[in-house]
Amino acid sequence: MTTWITICDTCKGEDWDAATHSRPHGEDMADLVESHAKGRGVKTRRVSCLMGCSHGCNVAIQAEGKLAYTLGRFTPDADSAAAIVDYAELHAESANGQVPFRQWPQGVKGHFVTRHPPLPKTEG
Repeated sequence: MTTWITICDTCKGEDWDAATHSRPHGEDMADLVESHAKGRGVKTRRVSCLMGCSHGCNVAIQAEGKLAYTLGRFTPDADSAAAIVDYAELHAESANGQVPFRQWPQGVKGHFVTRHPPLPKTEG
């Protein structure tokens, strides 16, 4: 089962200003996460808006049949990107998407915004 890191490429931090930034912080974060994820056990994709604007930069960690998480309040830097990818790999290795707190990379602690249960396999 593939764990995906979905990166909001339209996120803008509180300091974003069109006069000083040529693109959204989310694009910078996406570039960094994609770079850190190359050759690792997870996949990445970009979306335009995860609707967590007050929590930017945002990512979602998801896999079929597993708990899914939205993380936010990141600055687009190499340490944050590395922690996101490291956490996503732990998610991929887990049976149900739940990673014990003691295993969380330091860089994701305090960044969890939501947790979603897996969708049911059948309707009804």
